[in-house]
Amino acid sequence: MSVKVLVVEDEPALRETLAYNLVKQGYEVLTASDGYQAIALARQERPALLILDLMLPGVDGFEVCRILRQEMSAPILMLTARADEVDKVVGLEVGADDYMTKPFSMRELMARVRALLRRERLIREEIAAQDDGAVGKPLTFDNLTIDESRHELRKDGQVVPLRPKEYELLHFLARQRGIVVSRDLILERVWGWDFDGGSRTVDVHVRWLREKIEQDPGNPTRIVTVRGIGYRFEG
Repeated sequence: MSVKVLVVEDEPALRETLAYNLVKQGYEVLTASDGYQAIALARQERPALLILDLMLPGVDGFEVCRILRQEMSAPILMLTARADEVDKVVGLEVGADDYMTKPFSMRELMARVRALLRRERLIREEIAAQDDGAVGKPLTFDNLTIDESRHELRKDGQVVPLRPKEYELLHFLARQRGIVVSRDLILERVWGWDFDGGSRTVDVHVRWLREKIEQDPGNPTRIVTVRGIGYRFEG
């Protein structure tokens, strides 16, 4: 299956050039010329990566990035005609994974696309490798014990009642302790491919878990938010 890339660029010549070169590299390419179209296409098609221009009509690239980062974890490569460091900082803070200033080398852009996709794939493979195995001995983290054989969480020796999905989410995160896990991957592994809800489902379940396992749910130290990506379980 080819990898789906969404190109968001209002300049027709550059948009076509990007699409042409990506297709040559074997990617399936979707294109959008403004922010509203980009958001709609991304929600509908769930691309593996976005190439997003900063200066767009309607909704600018910053806002598109901010909105989509709350809903999906696909890597975002941001493009801009300005070399202002403030732009770069803001772009990264709203969730962009990489940043290129126009004019740029098409070869370098393709290399960065490959690097972003490779990083995402390696994270998934590492998690799959850690998660592949028979039920083992209980997972213990200070005062928390996750008993795989009993499907049970104990805190300070006392059983903590969990909903089924709360337990599955906690177990998955704990098995990947120390690794940043995207919301999309959590949805895929805990809820399954056929789940039609959004990534907010993950956030809600994380909040419920924090209320049950964190000393201070408002300042969590066990299930940590990694801004723009997802969550990391600290063991």
